[in-house]
Amino acid sequence: MLTEHLLSDYFMIILGAALLCGVIITKFSSRLGVPSLVLFIALGMLMGSDAYGFIDVRSLEEVQIVGIIALVIILFEGGLHTNWTTIRPVIGTAVSLATVTVFLTSAVLALFAYLILDLSMLEAMLLGALVGSTDAAAVFATLKGKPINERLGATMEGEAGANDPMAVFLTLAAIELLLDTSSSPAFMIGSFFWQMLAGAGLGLLIGWMASQAINRINLDATGLYPIFTLAVALVTYSVTEFVFASGFLAVYVCALVIGNSPLTHRYTISRFHEGLAWVSQIVMFVILGLVVIPGEIFSWSIIWTGLLLSMILMFVARPLAVFLSTLGMGYNLQERIFLSWAGLRGAVPIVLAIFPIVAGVEVAEELFHVVFFIVLTSAVLQGATMTPAAEKLGVTGPKKDMPHYSFELVNIGRADAKFVEFYAAPYTPAVGHKAGDLPLPEGAEVNALLRGDDLINVTEETVIEPNDFLYILVPKHKQQEVKKVLLPKKNKGD
Repeated sequence: MLTEHLLSDYFMIILGAALLCGVIITKFSSRLGVPSLVLFIALGMLMGSDAYGFIDVRSLEEVQIVGIIALVIILFEGGLHTNWTTIRPVIGTAVSLATVTVFLTSAVLALFAYLILDLSMLEAMLLGALVGSTDAAAVFATLKGKPINERLGATMEGEAGANDPMAVFLTLAAIELLLDTSSSPAFMIGSFFWQMLAGAGLGLLIGWMASQAINRINLDATGLYPIFTLAVALVTYSVTEFVFASGFLAVYVCALVIGNSPLTHRYTISRFHEGLAWVSQIVMFVILGLVVIPGEIFSWSIIWTGLLLSMILMFVARPLAVFLSTLGMGYNLQERIFLSWAGLRGAVPIVLAIFPIVAGVEVAEELFHVVFFIVLTSAVLQGATMTPAAEKLGVTGPKKDMPHYSFELVNIGRADAKFVEFYAAPYTPAVGHKAGDLPLPEGAEVNALLRGDDLINVTEETVIEPNDFLYILVPKHKQQEVKKVLLPKKNKGD
């Protein structure tokens, strides 16, 4: 009993110390010019059995499970905070980057790996598949607070959120071919299209059902709403995977639908998932650092192989794939160069690299070490130079701390009414009008206005200014009418 008690205490102090270090690392990583994920991995290496030996991780299957759960949480948070009106104009480019670019990047790198290294063609294909996609965790974390122009930022987020199905498909296909399974090429191609289409479809369906449920049910405690959305994320992934579709894509699409719907307790849900995503990133990258043995990763053979393939990936494979897959899509040279450089690798390649180890592929451990080194190189070189590269190429934009507009519903107990919190973006119809002139339906009334840090008592003569927050009391059955009055009108072509 005493031993078990001490073990639980030991575990909690290590976990608490890791999270505390993660928070401190996040605070100072930007000042140091190093992406936080690199420092998280370094922290894991220091805590591992080959360094100070605080934790010894032996089960790769368990690490794989933790990595998948963390990626689901991170993808859901990314989709939840992605504005559909921003990503919609670039959805075609995002899909092209998530499919064509990943395939071409994997193919080009596989060719070089086959010519340079002592690998068979199938082994080289597996290596290319493992590092062919960008990483949602790395991209979402890197873009936060960065002054990248809106179009490129949306393109990168869309690609990162949707390219996991192609990476998983290519990885599993290479493993099956290496293990000489009976799957035919036609079956594999059909499986890929099923994963994409069914994953997106189930994400749309579950996202719509979840958003409707959130607004219709009255839970006893506000804190239960984010628990509900977390459950939705996990169930979405599991249900989709049960039908052999892409759970990652379904989670991202589901969150995209929920995040762009009028929601009760949006602020509570949003802040909860933001914090949980940070915890997931810290835990995931620390655990991935625990898995590796620094002495093997930083051996000369892995170093020169990893550096060489990293240079090929960053300066040949990814740029060639991006330039080919964005032809005719209206991107200028500077934007395409930036998209080429913005192909951050992170947790996904490392988690995928565990698949061939578990499956028993002969060269799996060697590939894992190479992939790990490529991820470190990408994070250090590309992650740390993202903002300077954007400034040099002239593709920066204003830092946006607020969404384009928000329309949030706030419950007030069991009353037949709700408060609407509305953010008046500069181009919304309410801006420039007096509160008394707003064509609100009968029973709806602006009760308060927040302008900067000042709470203003609203009268009929109060003029709505850009970036104001309006708090409007609305009968439940007239929410849609108020929404139509306040939100921007869609163009016919939208």
